[in-house]
Amino acid sequence: MKKGIFVLAFLSFACSKEANDPTVIAPGPSIKVSSFDLMQDKLLTPSCATAGCHLSTKDASFAQHGLVLAKGTSYANLVGVASVNAIALKNSVIRVRKFASGESLFFHKLNWDLSHHGLVSYGTPMPLGGKPISKGQLAFVQKWIDAGAPATGEVADAGLLDDTTPSYVEEANFTPLPSPAEEGNSGIQLKVDRFVVPPNFERELFVRRPLNNTAPVYIARIKLKSRANSHHMVLYDFRSKSLLPNLDELRDLRNLDNSLNIGTVIQMSNHIFLGGGTDPNSDYRFPAGMALQLPVNASIDLNPHYFNKTSENLYGENYVNLYTVPADQVKQVVKMIDFNVTNFTLPANQKTTITRDFKFDKPVAVVSLTSHFHARGKLFQIKIKGGLRDGEVIYENTDWAHPKVINYDTPILLQAGEGLTSVATYLNDTNKDLGFGLTSEDEMDIIFGYYYER
Repeated sequence: MKKGIFVLAFLSFACSKEANDPTVIAPGPSIKVSSFDLMQDKLLTPSCATAGCHLSTKDASFAQHGLVLAKGTSYANLVGVASVNAIALKNSVIRVRKFASGESLFFHKLNWDLSHHGLVSYGTPMPLGGKPISKGQLAFVQKWIDAGAPATGEVADAGLLDDTTPSYVEEANFTPLPSPAEEGNSGIQLKVDRFVVPPNFERELFVRRPLNNTAPVYIARIKLKSRANSHHMVLYDFRSKSLLPNLDELRDLRNLDNSLNIGTVIQMSNHIFLGGGTDPNSDYRFPAGMALQLPVNASIDLNPHYFNKTSENLYGENYVNLYTVPADQVKQVVKMIDFNVTNFTLPANQKTTITRDFKFDKPVAVVSLTSHFHARGKLFQIKIKGGLRDGEVIYENTDWAHPKVINYDTPILLQAGEGLTSVATYLNDTNKDLGFGLTSEDEMDIIFGYYYER
């Protein structure tokens, strides 16, 4: 037999044996990965379920968002679940609503371009401290939701997840907030000029800006605008006007080695909450006929807070518009609540709850509340003291670093002699007693907010 004929016969025999011999295992069909599992592996796990963000209930930020996106738990935590985001709750937007990406907070938080969701800001876009996801990834998420957000099955082109085209380019898209005058309104604009947020760093700073007002001003609206990766923007007044920091001087909360700048921490003890919060692009209006009065030559401490989890520099920049109204249009002058507990002890290695009552000597209407305590604070509640609603919880916060700010559409009416109760729970996990103090190792117990006399 010729060599060529032998080889042909051998190959024919081998193929025949493979086809008929049960000991030869033919390759099976390829296993298809569901769209959700692909999204988990290529988007959620590397970009969202990271330490400190959405990895577990032990993340420092969990108290704020209550969302874990780790593999095996993310689907149940996303689909059909209500969000804790106040604006989302108000707009009936849940985390993921099947067949409706426009009513899904998950899609909005990944979409950094406000124009794509009716200019409504749902707080800081995600991933916080990172870069926006790609156009393809965003399209994949939208297609998955609009196909019913299934846990299994292929409903979106897997190739979209490999796209690298940015869905948002901040340097090109970020524009300053128009001033009140440019909008045809009366008011004052304050600004934190563009600053660097170093790689893998969390930068929080303060800068005191003057209003340069030669007469008292009445503020009816506060509007904020921040660059991407801004976690919060807060405005503060000062208790003591004789202990003010220098004007226009940037004061960092953290040094580059991540240690606290003690001088800045001590200055924070002189703060009174004036506005803003964890939504760095908010637009708050006092109820009609009401305004906050600030005195002649007032100044405000601006407090932006940015995250950078990338390996390159990012940038911060913040605008604040204070919209003013004439005094004769103000029916109610809004005043600031500053109920401060300074005499308490937290025993070592113990959980302690401190309760204090604060009363108003005139009938008042409370329109906004927030809280302040430090790292060992676990739960801060505010209750009504006295009257028919005595003991009712009207505020609750579990995130000491980023306290919730509640603006009440319907003011809370209190009679003379009624008031508010602070119920602050702490876990002192040190071997020494703690009490009120100015450093991060001490504690505080303060109710901030707004009210007007009726």
